[in-house]
Amino acid sequence: MYWKENRIKFLALIFGAGILVLGKSILFPNPDEPTANNFIFPQEVPLEEWQPSVVTPAKSLVKDNPDLLAQKYYRYSKNDLSLDIEMRYLQNFYHADIGVYLQRNLGITSSSVVRYQKEVGYYGLGVEKQTAYLSTCINPRGGTTFTHPQFRDNRFSQDINLNRLIPILLGQEALLDKRCLWVYLSMPLKNSSPEESYQVLEKAWFAWYKWWQPRFPK
Repeated sequence: MYWKENRIKFLALIFGAGILVLGKSILFPNPDEPTANNFIFPQEVPLEEWQPSVVTPAKSLVKDNPDLLAQKYYRYSKNDLSLDIEMRYLQNFYHADIGVYLQRNLGITSSSVVRYQKEVGYYGLGVEKQTAYLSTCINPRGGTTFTHPQFRDNRFSQDINLNRLIPILLGQEALLDKRCLWVYLSMPLKNSSPEESYQVLEKAWFAWYKWWQPRFPK
């Protein structure tokens, strides 16, 4: 539906951007892609209704990832509950599929249930070894995404914008901004059902996103 309603505007922007980028490549050739700036995760991040417990660097990824720029591990507690949050900043979210990253980098093989929240975006929920988790990608612009098609559609709908043409032509920004703040929240099931744990994770996630979305790395 989105494509049908906006295809003329979308194609016009694609065409205009293509002409300008082509002209720039001819007049000012520069083979280097813009790289993301260094980013340091804050030592503490407030989370409504939760108390910070431990803050350390995130656990190392199982496999090497040259696009990983920074990572941080946060732990929170509330009553008898504990919540772990792992944040990773990727400069080139190549596969653009959180399910793939969960399997390749964290060894999670269980399937995820994908849900959508208005004004937030898509995210996945699942259970792995008696641990409930929620994972998603905070995008530079637009809502969060979980699958590759969601990330791709978000990039084309949000990044192809006339307001971004000048920094693109100057080589300051890429035509498609493939950066991602990969978020992974987890908590032990204990005596709770998966759905009960999902509700706790979702509430924490919505508060977490509200803090992070306007603070996406520049």
